[in-house]
Amino acid sequence: MPDVLDASPYDALLLLSFGGPEGPDDVVPFLENVTRGRGIPKERLKEVGQHYFLFGGVSPINDQNRALLDALRKDFAEHGLDLPVYWGNRNWAPYLTDTLREMAGDGRRRILVLATSAYASYSGCRQYRENLADALAALEAEGLEGPELPKIDKLRHYFNHPGFVEPMVDGVVRSLAELPEEVRDGAHIAFCTHSIPTSAADTSGPVEEHGDGGAYVRQHLDVAQVIADAVRERTGVDHPWQLVYQSRSGAPHIPWLEPDICDHLEERQAAGIPAVVMAPIGFVSDHMEVLYDLDTEATAKAAELGLPVRRSATVGADPRFAAAVRDLVLERAGDERGQEVAPCALGTLGASHNLCPVGCCPARAPRPAAAGADSP
Repeated sequence: MPDVLDASPYDALLLLSFGGPEGPDDVVPFLENVTRGRGIPKERLKEVGQHYFLFGGVSPINDQNRALLDALRKDFAEHGLDLPVYWGNRNWAPYLTDTLREMAGDGRRRILVLATSAYASYSGCRQYRENLADALAALEAEGLEGPELPKIDKLRHYFNHPGFVEPMVDGVVRSLAELPEEVRDGAHIAFCTHSIPTSAADTSGPVEEHGDGGAYVRQHLDVAQVIADAVRERTGVDHPWQLVYQSRSGAPHIPWLEPDICDHLEERQAAGIPAVVMAPIGFVSDHMEVLYDLDTEATAKAAELGLPVRRSATVGADPRFAAAVRDLVLERAGDERGQEVAPCALGTLGASHNLCPVGCCPARAPRPAAAGADSP
């Protein structure tokens, strides 16, 4: 039997994700949840939902989260970490508030949260913290108070943890090997992530990291360099690379991070580049933004250009990622107990903060957020 690992003071882990529809009838209600408060007409939501209807109205993210849950539970059990794992979503069942209510009913009082977003940004971190605060407020309104109301902490950003990075290195190497031999060595790597408004990027991360692109761009560039260096060591070829963006939404007059992946493919083809590997480093799993924006839209653009492309895998439920989560749990638990811990991180930026500081990834309109230095 494995030695028992100590997760105290924590008594549960919550996998917190975005959520997605699981059938055609779910698509518009799901999008209403996502866009609540913005006054977007239902007919417009039906147009936006066409991406989901192309895949039978089903987002793959829920099954991918189920696979990650299984991987985490298996890893924890095999390594003697007695920590139950729950799952809650921001925008679809199982809803976050319902899951926290269940956890409180099960007697869970110190909860660690793993968000399915590896980088600093408002939508990838602060907004989840706001969702947690809203859920806790809802439980308080139902009568939970004092020690019955769980205390919540959030695991640090894991973009540069080896268990997140190494599966992506393997994915890029495999994709390069799948290219025709005559274009393989000349292939460029397009490291892809979700575009966000430049104003949100510039204010991402702690205040001292605000500026041109903020922590969001800085973190992506750092991990992209780590992957590119590892690919060079594995293949013996130094493949040029660039960080590019996808999945832009919102009003066209608001500046978002660029270049877009399709524009980038056009530019690469015009420059005579023989092939491109699209590496979605900004995504934990192959959810809709990957399946549609890369596998459908960008791949169609490459075919139109006559440009050979391959898309490398996301981390998903890779056992190394599950092991990384275990490592992050034990690291945070040891820190909470006052022990000296040695966080594991690749690249030049080091391990991210455990506690989001005041002014980190601010919202346009201030709202309460849990699991931070500015939390109530």
